Amino acid sequence: MFVASKPPEASHQAQLAARRLFRPLTRFLQIEAASGLLLLSAACVALIWANSPWSGSYERLWSSELTIGLGPWSASASVRFIVNDVLMAVFFFVVGLEIRREIHAGELSELRRATLPIVAALGGMIVPAVIYMVIGGGSASRGWGIPMATDIAFAVGILSLLGSRVSPSLRVLLLSVAIIDDIGAILVIAIFYTAGLDPAGLGIAVAGMAGILALQRFGVRTAAAYVAPGVVIWLGVLHAGIHPTVAGVIVGMMTPARAWFGIDGFVATSRAELDAIELATTRAGTTGHDLTERLKILRGAHREARSPVERIEAALHPWVAFAIMPVFALANAGVSLGGVDLSGSPSVAIGIVVALVVGKPMGIVLATAIAKRLRLASFPSGVTWGGIVVIGTVAGIGFTMALFIAELALPANAELLGLAKVGVLAASALAAVTALLLGRILLTREHAAGTAATADEAELSTEL
Repeated sequence: MFVASKPPEASHQAQLAARRLFRPLTRFLQIEAASGLLLLSAACVALIWANSPWSGSYERLWSSELTIGLGPWSASASVRFIVNDVLMAVFFFVVGLEIRREIHAGELSELRRATLPIVAALGGMIVPAVIYMVIGGGSASRGWGIPMATDIAFAVGILSLLGSRVSPSLRVLLLSVAIIDDIGAILVIAIFYTAGLDPAGLGIAVAGMAGILALQRFGVRTAAAYVAPGVVIWLGVLHAGIHPTVAGVIVGMMTPARAWFGIDGFVATSRAELDAIELATTRAGTTGHDLTERLKILRGAHREARSPVERIEAALHPWVAFAIMPVFALANAGVSLGGVDLSGSPSVAIGIVVALVVGKPMGIVLATAIAKRLRLASFPSGVTWGGIVVIGTVAGIGFTMALFIAELALPANAELLGLAKVGVLAASALAAVTALLLGRILLTREHAAGTAATADEAELSTEL
C-alpha cells in the first residue's frame, strides 16, 4: 500500500515549522465563537478609530472612490458602497443558500418541524417592531425594521460559550429561528426600504434569472459559470431601485439543493474508476491521457457527491464569516460618539435597546406559549422553557443585520443614524451578556458527558 508522508519537493523541517506557526490560528478558526469574536473586535476597532484623533481618516477611507475602467467604459463607487452593496451581496447569497438548504432537507422542509421556529421567529420580529414604534417612532419611524433580525454568527458564537449546557436540538432551533428572521429581514428590505421600482431593471434581473435556469437545463454544474448571470441579476436589482443585496438571496435560492451523484454514486464511481486505473497499470500501452481522463471522472464524482448548495456554502462560509462580516462591521460600526446628541432624540437608541433586549425574548416566548397552548407545535427533545428564554435573549443580538437595516432606513439623517447605531451596539452587547448569565442559570449540564467525550475523540483524532 502506498502512503505518502509528504510531497517529494517538501521539506520536513519547513512543514513542521509551518504547522507550529499556524496551529493556533487553525484551532481558533474552528471554534464556533471565533466569527463572533472577530466581529466584536472589528466593531471595537471601528468605534475606537472613529473616536480617536485619526477619526478623519476613518471617514475618508470608506468614502473614498474606486474607479475601474476599460477603454471608454469606467465605473466609480465608494469603498463603503463596495462593502455594503457588493460584498454584502455575497453574504446574502450565503443566507439564500442556507434558506434553500433548510427548505429542501432541514428544519423548514416539513411543516410539523417548521411550525415552532416559524411562530417563534414571527413573535420575535413583530413584538420588537411594535415596541420600537411605541418608544422610538416619530421622525425615526422608518427604523421599525432595525430590531427585527438576528445576527446568526454572533448568536451562535455566544450560545457556544455555554458549552455542554446547550443541547444540539436547542442550537438547531436557534439556527432555524435566525434563518426565518433573515427571511423576514430580506422581505422588509425588498418591500419597505425600496424607493421605487424601475421596470427596465426588473427586466434585466429576470433576464439574469433566465440565464441561470438555462444553464441548469443544459446541465452546467461549474459554479463559476453562474457568476455572469448572477452579476446581471445584481445590476438589474440595483437599477430597479431594490437594494442589490437581494440579488444574492435570489441567486442563492435558485441554487440546486439535490446532489447529482450523492454518496452512493460517488462510492460506486470511485470504486469503478480506481479498479480501472489499477488494471490499466498492469497493461502495456497505458498513456497519461487515459489516467488524466480517469482522474477527471474521479474529480467530478467527488464534486457531485454533495449538492451545489452544500458545496458552495461550505466554500464561501469561511470567507463570509472571517472576512466580509468583519469588514462590514469595521465600515459601519464606527460611530463618532462626540457627534451623537443623546439629549436630542434618545428615544431612537432607547427604542432599539428595549426592542432587542426585551422585545425579542418577550415575542419569542409569548409566540411559543401561544403555539403550545393551541397545540400547533411541541418542543423537540432537549428543549425546555429555560432554553426558549435563552434563545429569545440571544436572538436580541441584532448587530450585522440591524446595522445594515439602519443604513437603509435612516440614510438621510446622520444624527438619527448615529443614535440607531449606538442603540444597536449597546443592545447587542447587553443581549449577549444577559444570554450568557441566563444560560448559566436556566440551562443544566445534562449533555456534558456526551459533549466532553465527543470533544476528546475529536482532539485525539486531530493529534493522530
